[in-house]
Amino acid sequence: MEYYKKDSDILLAIDCIIFGFNGESLEILLIKRDFEPERNKWSLMGGFVQSDEAPEAAAYRILKQLTGLENVYMEQCSVFGEPNREPNDRVVSICYFALIDTQKYKHILSDNYEAKWFPLQQYPKLIFDHDQMIAAAQYRLRMKAALYPILFELLPEKFTIPQIAALYEGVYNIELDKRNFSRKLLSSGLIIKLQEKDKENSKKGAYYFKLNTAIYKEKIMSFLRYLPSWSLET
Repeated sequence: MEYYKKDSDILLAIDCIIFGFNGESLEILLIKRDFEPERNKWSLMGGFVQSDEAPEAAAYRILKQLTGLENVYMEQCSVFGEPNREPNDRVVSICYFALIDTQKYKHILSDNYEAKWFPLQQYPKLIFDHDQMIAAAQYRLRMKAALYPILFELLPEKFTIPQIAALYEGVYNIELDKRNFSRKLLSSGLIIKLQEKDKENSKKGAYYFKLNTAIYKEKIMSFLRYLPSWSLET
């Protein structure tokens, strides 16, 4: 520390933005903060990087500690470092984000920190600049979904076309032309129709489909070319 003793101390924090898809809409995972400042306020999952760990390792440790979630693939999306972003200390935060199937993880969530899923468009007021963090993560998610098949990989083994449409609508915050979307998806060859119907969420019963893994890697990019016309700024 002798070499840097003239430099000011800065705390390095981690914040985790976890988006979830429940089969119908997108959600955001939040916790109720149990310490000052802003005690009992809703917050992203956050904590500080320890002296003996890398930021990525800290992100996984913090997520597991505060929610019970583990084995969730996260990516770094942004850094927030405005001098006055927190009231008492100089804190720079590295943000990580993930998109998961909430149905697979709901039973794991820890009750110790009141971890809870909220609709992405209707979550409560958050502390500090966490709203901006979510917006930055949404932008990165939209860019990634337009270039890679991450949304298809989130779907269960069998799914309906309305489920896929709802997922894209949630990510891009748009209303799709359902008929056109369905036509492009079916013509892509990416999905295989099953004889089973989902009768719980549809009066007539929407047919289930499964991913055509034989041509998935070959055909996915042709379907994803449908996405760039959607605005990332929505």
